[in-house]
Amino acid sequence: MTHPTVVLVHGAFADATGWIGVIAELRSSGIPVIAPSNPLRGLTSDSAYLASVLAQIEGPAVLVGHAYGGALITVAGAADNVVGLVYVAAYVPHEGETLGQLQGNFPDTLLTDHLKEWTYPLLDGDSAAEVTIEETAFPSVFAADVPEDVAGILAAAQRPLATAAFTECASAAAWRTKPSWALVAGADRTISPEVQRFGAARAGAAVVELPHASHAVALSQPTRVADLIREAVTATS
Repeated sequence: MTHPTVVLVHGAFADATGWIGVIAELRSSGIPVIAPSNPLRGLTSDSAYLASVLAQIEGPAVLVGHAYGGALITVAGAADNVVGLVYVAAYVPHEGETLGQLQGNFPDTLLTDHLKEWTYPLLDGDSAAEVTIEETAFPSVFAADVPEDVAGILAAAQRPLATAAFTECASAAAWRTKPSWALVAGADRTISPEVQRFGAARAGAAVVELPHASHAVALSQPTRVADLIREAVTATS
């Protein structure tokens, strides 16, 4: 059996190394996998970048999005070679919806009170805003079930998300035509579990919930995450 290529898309405040355990699990099953870097500059440009990666993959692909990465797979997943979508503690927006609108329908999480704003230059000479999580709050907000020393390193190495990511509309909702799966992190303090459940239900996704999992579930429980991805790969092979 030839498996589709699994494309792992990380979210904000992280990089692709967060998938290290999941990658090892999938490779042990003979599943081809790549984990491209997410630019984290905004939904429109980041989705276009992911679409360009997909266009260079031979054969079918299963997209896996963590957190903000879920919004990217929702848009870029409209590509013809995408055969399935897997959401991991993720946003699942509708076409024409912003992440700010989606999040705004639910109570704020601990993340809201612990964002630190920075600025970065634009090519036209102007500047734009980006955010990280306050370093001292990062372990409890993002990685409560990850060893403390590892969470501290993640806090120091986090990558900022441009605030434009919350105000740009999703130009497509691939889950309307592609099968989807979702893992809900029940103890998530970054993206509310209620937001995750709502998006998954609206997409008609097959859902697995881990009641005690933090936002960093791909690091803390890679086998459970990989099991759901394997399910999607098997169903779409």
